[in-house]
Amino acid sequence: MIRFIALSGFLGAGKTTTMLAVARRLEAAGRRVAVVTNDQSDDLVDTKLARGALGAVGEVTGGCFCCRFEDLVDVVREIVEEHRPDTIIAESVGSCTDLQATVIRPLRRYYGNTFAVAPLTAVADPLRFRAFARVWERGEPDTDMTYLYRRQLDDAEVIVVGKADVVPAAHLDVTEAAVREHFPHARVLVCSALTGLGLDRLVAEWSVDAAEGRDLEVDYDRYAAAEAALAWQNRTFDVEAAGDVLPVDWGRSVLRRIGEECAVRDWLVGHAKASLESSSGLTKLGITGTGVEPVVDVETPDPVRTFRVVLNARIACEPEELDRLVAEAVGAADERFGTGSRGAPASAFKPGYPRPLHRLAAEVGRS
Repeated sequence: MIRFIALSGFLGAGKTTTMLAVARRLEAAGRRVAVVTNDQSDDLVDTKLARGALGAVGEVTGGCFCCRFEDLVDVVREIVEEHRPDTIIAESVGSCTDLQATVIRPLRRYYGNTFAVAPLTAVADPLRFRAFARVWERGEPDTDMTYLYRRQLDDAEVIVVGKADVVPAAHLDVTEAAVREHFPHARVLVCSALTGLGLDRLVAEWSVDAAEGRDLEVDYDRYAAAEAALAWQNRTFDVEAAGDVLPVDWGRSVLRRIGEECAVRDWLVGHAKASLESSSGLTKLGITGTGVEPVVDVETPDPVRTFRVVLNARIACEPEELDRLVAEAVGAADERFGTGSRGAPASAFKPGYPRPLHRLAAEVGRS
């Protein structure tokens, strides 16, 4: 049986870094691990990062796992045939919820002879959680975005409070307690992909089978409204310089400008991330809010004169506004570093209404 692990959580929660950290841990213990990434569009920064870390990587694009369930199954079959993994970790797009009914139960019921499905796990950024939880603690009605966020955590058997290395211990303790209070049904772990804190416990959680779970009421109109509040852009640029340029410096300039402009306009940043590939290797960095420095996950130290950039941005604005913002940020970086950037036409969009292929209720008495 192949162990199948579904990972959920809001945009920028740290799902990819958590997934890859655990994958490396499992491979060191002798497991054969494959991962599957997911997005509403093509050209994923996370897929490039995963392919730089692991040999077996698949991708489901054009919609979330729930709406592209058959694509997920097909991609997993291809990975199994080519790489023969014994463990598959599938990371859902950060605006997706209702995975118990639309992915976990269909896999167990229709493919239970092939997959041993682990408990659905959601990753939560402690800073994002505290920001959204203030709405609940003040007794205010959910916005569409906090409604989606709440449903993601309601849906999970295991909640990982991630990024434990980037917040003070006291803040982390308060966040962990609040997660337990708001989501008492879930098993809560505090983890850091960077230091390894909590990852052994997470591996242990994933070694058991998912429970049948409980039926979750999801208002799909609100779910769709939350997704549509964000403009999405995945765009590729070829960058050339007259002199040597460090890709990480160019990427920082673009992401800083995006974060600064979003702060001025009071636009929520789901995430903005960039991969920069050159002859010297891969650089990847990103932001998950305004007024923050880009976080560098992977960096090549060598200056180069040409590199290819894949930029993924999820911002609470209109698509044409995101197109202009990205164009301005790239133009400013080009002016600063003396580079020239060529990219495909601007292509920001808003996701369509989520229409899952399956939505199965929990079966009473099934374990």
